Amino acid sequence: MGGMGSGRRWHYNKKDTTEGRRKIDVRNWHKRGLLAANTSFSWQWTSDGKQTSVINVHVSKDRIIFNYHRQNSYGEWDNLQYPVLLNRTPCRFGGERPWFICPAKGCHRRVAILYSGNIYACRHCHQLAYTSQRQTDYDRAARQAEKIRGKLGWDTGIFEMEGDKPKGMHWRTFERLAQRQHAQIVKSLIQADNKFGTSFYQEYIAD
Repeated sequence: MGGMGSGRRWHYNKKDTTEGRRKIDVRNWHKRGLLAANTSFSWQWTSDGKQTSVINVHVSKDRIIFNYHRQNSYGEWDNLQYPVLLNRTPCRFGGERPWFICPAKGCHRRVAILYSGNIYACRHCHQLAYTSQRQTDYDRAARQAEKIRGKLGWDTGIFEMEGDKPKGMHWRTFERLAQRQHAQIVKSLIQADNKFGTSFYQEYIAD
């Protein structure tokens, strides 16, 4: 028998997007001061004022323990408990930026957001696409932003955290590319919001 996340890598329908999943954003928890060592708390999701899901969390120095119940395909409730490693990188102007290390077997990507599924894992392991990636009329700006992120060696995904300056790159070049990347993301999200009545841009600037 394989370990957590072993076997086939959760082949969800290709139409699945990040919008249809519960998500845990490490930036949100960091802003709320929830990532201090020896912190324990419960995180819940609600709909129409009613709790739909809850996860119990314990934070240690370099990892988080998730503990929650999940209904399986037979309608039975399984109790899941597993660690999610934390990684911290220095920020340009001081302080540290936290990241999740995806807990799916064989992944170990450094990501800002984990999505619900068999376990909470990165969008790559769940084979999720951003809703903006399903469109064609404003996809050009998103692709440009992704291309720039690739040059910078940053994680793919326009909602992922910005990374640090690549080693050997001049600061002027780095700042120019980072600004272009940001501008292309804003352009893409505003176009998407105007066409589909979504609020991607507001979510982006609120992070």
